[in-house]
Amino acid sequence: MSRYWALSIGAAAAVLGAGLLHHAATATTSAPKTAMLSGIDLQYVDTSIRPQDDLYRHLNGKWLDTFQIPADKGSYGSFTLLYDATQEQLRGIVEDLAGTGPGSSDAEARKIADLYASFMDEGRLETLGLKPLQGEFAAIEALSDKSEIPALVAHLNRIGAGAPYAISINQDARNSLQYAVIVRQSGLGLPDRDYYLKDDAKLKDTREKYLAHAAKMLGMAGDADAQSHAKAILDLETAMAQAQWTRVENRDPIKTYNKTTVADLPKLMPGYDWPSYLRASDVAGKVDALIISQPSYFSSLDKLMTETPLPIWKAYFKWHVLSAAAPYLSKAFVDERFAFAGTVLSGIPENRARWKRGITLIDDSLGEALGKRYVAKYFPPQNKVRMEALIANMLDAYRRDIDTLDWMSPETRKGAQAKLAKLAPKIGYPNVWRDYAALQISRDDLWGNVLHAREFEYRRNLNKLGKPVDRNEWGMTPQTINAYYNPLMNEIVFPAAILQPPFFNVRADDAVNYGGIVAVIGHEMSHGFDDRGSQYDADGNLHDWFTPEDHARFKTKTRALIAQYSDYEPVPGFHVNGELTLGENIGDNSGLAIAYKAYHLSLKGKAAPVIDGLTGDQRLYLGWAQVWRGKEREADLIQQIKTDPHSPTAVRGTAPLVNQEGFYGAFGVKESDKMYVAPEKRINIW
Repeated sequence: MSRYWALSIGAAAAVLGAGLLHHAATATTSAPKTAMLSGIDLQYVDTSIRPQDDLYRHLNGKWLDTFQIPADKGSYGSFTLLYDATQEQLRGIVEDLAGTGPGSSDAEARKIADLYASFMDEGRLETLGLKPLQGEFAAIEALSDKSEIPALVAHLNRIGAGAPYAISINQDARNSLQYAVIVRQSGLGLPDRDYYLKDDAKLKDTREKYLAHAAKMLGMAGDADAQSHAKAILDLETAMAQAQWTRVENRDPIKTYNKTTVADLPKLMPGYDWPSYLRASDVAGKVDALIISQPSYFSSLDKLMTETPLPIWKAYFKWHVLSAAAPYLSKAFVDERFAFAGTVLSGIPENRARWKRGITLIDDSLGEALGKRYVAKYFPPQNKVRMEALIANMLDAYRRDIDTLDWMSPETRKGAQAKLAKLAPKIGYPNVWRDYAALQISRDDLWGNVLHAREFEYRRNLNKLGKPVDRNEWGMTPQTINAYYNPLMNEIVFPAAILQPPFFNVRADDAVNYGGIVAVIGHEMSHGFDDRGSQYDADGNLHDWFTPEDHARFKTKTRALIAQYSDYEPVPGFHVNGELTLGENIGDNSGLAIAYKAYHLSLKGKAAPVIDGLTGDQRLYLGWAQVWRGKEREADLIQQIKTDPHSPTAVRGTAPLVNQEGFYGAFGVKESDKMYVAPEKRINIW
């Protein structure tokens, strides 16, 4: 499970719009107030569609009808457009460091340059072939008894290869002042358990292609029994999938909090050598209990460990090491891995250019070292100042709104105000940059560099145990096109790279920014009070501060929201999962509602200017619709529906509008219009 609740899944996820973004240097250049822009991109307006019938398609129709998703993308929108622009900026930074040699006093610059060089040296990777994995394969083949599996799983956890379970270090949700070890289900090669268990024709076809892919990859790695091993792996993963909890179940922070003493671990898996695992993980002696996220899964896994022959486990582990390493091997392995993970799972015809994948590796391995340089070059100080003012205005709107909510009693309002008062915003970049001195990087050992980076991150997290919680830590790099709320820290975080149009435009009148970045701020803030966030108090502890009656009133509203979103069917036969997406749907509806109120507070009783023939309220809602402009390939959209807690872009750009009272007044929406929903059926949470 994610440690925080983000605006979207992944920097390059399928989300927002296109056409109005500029290079960062242009987007952040201030202009005189008399020349303020509307910020609304009107070039794709479809005049055949009235805004009262479909505002999203009215504004974006021509783009939706004509835009072709690039061959290396599963989806495209403002996230991806801004992501691509940022990647070009990062490429320039990295290539400027190319000449940094061993004698340089800038150790971080040298590591960035050497890691990039090791990735771009395709000739050496062709010469090496499968040699980088010989040590891993030999260790797997050397297994002589199942009692040795726990130590191997610990090693695979450290290097980021697939295994039946994984561990992480995070704050203890019952005591947010200390860190804990969390153990959770893992180990599937397909995106979700539904890919193994559902009879839908598209998912069955994906299973068949996964089987063929695993057999081909194992054969390329010299496995003489690749076909039979692939079938055994699929059967084993199917059994694991049957035992795993659903994504909806995993949204429950109470159900997934199961503190288990080290002494009681054998009761969970009687046949499993937990002491061996803890020793190999370097966890032994550091904690006296673990938090088990899905206890019933581990009970079933114990039975699978006993019943599955050792040769099948060996094939399973070899497959997951090979799959994890394939992007860093010779071209044949890179291409075959992409043919499945990219084309089959997301419908993407072409792999990204190699330099783009190299930048991603640096972002994953030396992200804050790269981010430090990105911020210095592309993030003007005035952006942070303006964001601080917008956040302050949003906090004021929330304070006022809490006191008038129809579903909060005075007791719950008191808790909400206390939580809001302690909410900590982080903007742009960390106050303290990460230290990469212990990370060893070589110019001629790509797979070794990947292993070193993963071990470094594992060790960095492990070293938190027993120490005070680091409140300076960030969960995203500054160059990430995203934002998040972390309930354990009670903080909202906005990386520098998202603070550009269409989210945030310093050259535009504020209305579009309220429909964009301010609604995003409101979205993230709302997570502190939604169906999950309401279970964490102001200090980040699992402590329910809602009264039972308020929970019941809130649940009535959220049940209606689940039903509303579940009616959307982006792909025939694949409906939005209203329960899985509930928290993010609450965020979208709440963020937009509070942004509207904050915008009117900002006007201080004055009339908003009319720009491009649009009123302030109209620009606010159009700003929301243009932010969510996006397209997805069908396979990518199916994967999103099955795995992503966010609704698809067109749904996000449309569904919240019909619940907003201000939207009806802004566009004069009447009962005869297609976007009209009767007042008693509009779902107003904030």
